[in-house]
Amino acid sequence: MKAIIIGAGIGGLTAAIAMRQAGIQASVYESKSEVRLNGAGLGLGPNAVKALELLGLGESLQRAGMPVKQVQILSQEGKVLSRMGGADDRNKNAGPEQVTVLRADLLGFLVDALGAGEAVHTGKTCVDFEQGEDGVTVKFEDGSTEKADLLVGADGIRSMIRGKLFPEAKPRYSGYTCWRTVVQADSALRYDRELFTETWGSRGRFGIVPLSGDRVYWFACMNAPCNDPVMKRVAIADLAQRFSGYHSPISDLLELSRQEAILHHDIEYLPPIKQFGRGRVVLIGDAAHAMTPNMAQGAGQAIEDALFLTEHICRWPDFASALKGYEGDRISRTGTITRMSGRIGRMAQLEGRLPIALRNAFLPLVPDALMQRQLDYVYKVNLERAGMLLGRSGS
Repeated sequence: MKAIIIGAGIGGLTAAIAMRQAGIQASVYESKSEVRLNGAGLGLGPNAVKALELLGLGESLQRAGMPVKQVQILSQEGKVLSRMGGADDRNKNAGPEQVTVLRADLLGFLVDALGAGEAVHTGKTCVDFEQGEDGVTVKFEDGSTEKADLLVGADGIRSMIRGKLFPEAKPRYSGYTCWRTVVQADSALRYDRELFTETWGSRGRFGIVPLSGDRVYWFACMNAPCNDPVMKRVAIADLAQRFSGYHSPISDLLELSRQEAILHHDIEYLPPIKQFGRGRVVLIGDAAHAMTPNMAQGAGQAIEDALFLTEHICRWPDFASALKGYEGDRISRTGTITRMSGRIGRMAQLEGRLPIALRNAFLPLVPDALMQRQLDYVYKVNLERAGMLLGRSGS
């Protein structure tokens, strides 16, 4: 069996690794001239960590990543409003802990695991496809074509493949914009390397994410109109003024940052869709379910997609059954997590003295058991069938 995967991001590379391990001839086609090892930091929950372990990439993640013991939501004064995770919860869940990693490092070891020289074709922009009973033909901008049994759209939130399959499914703006970068911590910076914190304040949200190698990934989110020219001109000095008065070490992190290394994007998402494919064409990752980053599950859900899709292709004798099984496992789950992430984002981005005061008073009262049930839904996913397919089972 031959599969063509469009997009050399986290989902596309992971899908190619899983398929090749299962004996499927999978090749990745990337529009850019190289696989770009870029981006800032990201979090991988226990579900994603387990999936990478099942692909034999656990040691690579250990070397590149940073274990995080707890996620905390703080007020701008530094008061803890909510805690998620911790030693007791990890023992209770009997699973791997959350790991933070530089996106470039994650992409790097995925490329290494795949052996990109033969499996990844760069400078190949997919512009169209046609499918029939005996296969799917992919057309590229350079005039070339390739034929395969299956086409996998891993081409992101503005997926060309999704646009042709489901033209009505379009991204939406979340209402807030985000700045991100990674800094090298110096000896004077005081922060807890075992905590991932988000500060929800009156002038915006600020996240602090420890990475390996004494690096720190930070992000800052503010409510703003979509594609606002004022936001495009915001500099580090403006962010420092905006977040002045927030607790330590926020001002120190901004002082350590370089303007040329700042990434700025409006935060978009894809409202949940009811189909992930048609015929011999299927979507994974952001092409299928782009979500806001508020639960740190975008990469994790793409990695899950890769394993579940591979499992169903190998399990069923026909693509219709494989697609039905894949959608059955993925549509409801990713839709629920997309909606959960959206709700968290709306709460985090509240403005106004009274709404913020009510939120800050309410969050500490939320029972730990309720928080744990939500985390269990996200983190406890049955990957054992895929693990058995790949010759590995979870411990």
